[in-house]
Amino acid sequence: MSALLRHAWDARTGQGLAPRYFDRQLGCAVIKVMPGEYEVGDAELTLVTLLGSCVSACIRDPVAGVGGMNHFMLPEDQREGGGAGNARYGAYAMEVLINELLKRGGRRERLEAKVFGGANVIASMSVSAVGDRNARFVLDYLQRESIAVAARDLGGQSARKLAYFIGSGRVLVRHLPVAATAADLAVERMYGQSLACAAPAGEVELFD
Repeated sequence: MSALLRHAWDARTGQGLAPRYFDRQLGCAVIKVMPGEYEVGDAELTLVTLLGSCVSACIRDPVAGVGGMNHFMLPEDQREGGGAGNARYGAYAMEVLINELLKRGGRRERLEAKVFGGANVIASMSVSAVGDRNARFVLDYLQRESIAVAARDLGGQSARKLAYFIGSGRVLVRHLPVAATAADLAVERMYGQSLACAAPAGEVELFD
């Protein structure tokens, strides 16, 4: 079984959340990464997520055979502290994901990143361009850290469903109409917002 680190916590129970389920379309067991969460595991692990204006960075060290994914909602918290200790914010989500990979034998100079999301899917959010801000943040962050971006699919107005296979680095991306994903995105936003009180914790292919 794949070794796994889970870094999202249920504030009510204090327990880590790492449910696996079998995805019939992908033909393998997967773990879903929700807003404000990140996962790190070995080459056997497959991660999935659904993105609107949020961004996910998929980062791995192909030599060490470790990788992971985050899912952040905003670049940083504008309040004092800047979102420290909360993976809802990119500044922390990126730092903690990279640090966990290094702890598990990854080398910074070997890391490769693939980044996704940052769409402006909700009219009321387009004025503040949350998706654009998230997309700019993740690219600027990776450039500062000298981590190569092997692939990207950012911006636009469509939601995205991702599947990330750590072993191969392969990413499957499905673009989805907003109308078909509004309910799911609303649930995920509510989930991510609920974590504010929680304890801190290849190629791109299109598929149908």
